[in-house]
Amino acid sequence: MARRYDTNDATDRTTGLREAASAVHRGELVVLPTDTVYGVGADAFSAEAVGELLAAKGRGRNMPSPVLIGSPNTLHGLVTDFSEMAWELVDAFWPGALTLVAKHQPSLTWDLGETRGTVAVRMPLHPVAIELLTETGPMAVTSANLTGHPAPETCDAAQDMLGDSISVYLDGGPTPGNVPSSIVDVTGKVPVLLRAGALDADELRKVVPDLEVAN
Repeated sequence: MARRYDTNDATDRTTGLREAASAVHRGELVVLPTDTVYGVGADAFSAEAVGELLAAKGRGRNMPSPVLIGSPNTLHGLVTDFSEMAWELVDAFWPGALTLVAKHQPSLTWDLGETRGTVAVRMPLHPVAIELLTETGPMAVTSANLTGHPAPETCDAAQDMLGDSISVYLDGGPTPGNVPSSIVDVTGKVPVLLRAGALDADELRKVVPDLEVAN
């Protein structure tokens, strides 16, 4: 039976964050608010939990899960060949709606799907998400909807779709909006905008003028 906590209530928030962190450590799934939409998350280093996350969404391994982190410092243990331009994007837009696709450390023993040696990583601008990530470490997090359905902006919408496949729901009220994060590939010499979302190319070029846009 799924448990749900109102993070706008101080007592519920404390209990909910503790229960959600415990659930993640046990390899279970949780739903959390972010600065874009509600996400469903699992321990990024548990292949079984990530597999359950993809199954709950009805999503194949060909669509690997992004990873959310609670601090830019966490990047040092996750990625390699991270350019100066990539760090400039982090400094300018994190926490926020910018996902960076980078080469992950070859030594990492995780299985996020068919990533081809890369990871899509982001630090969300949401206090509940950051507090949870600080407790759990990196989490595989993707929008909390069934594949093909709209990404949920409320906890109710997420729970209606995912039901008891989730152990803990953290209800932070409606999210700011359903505009997705922008995705920039920083695996090469020049950053490439793969998806324009909350940040467009003009905004990103104020920080990295050489940014290219994928066709």
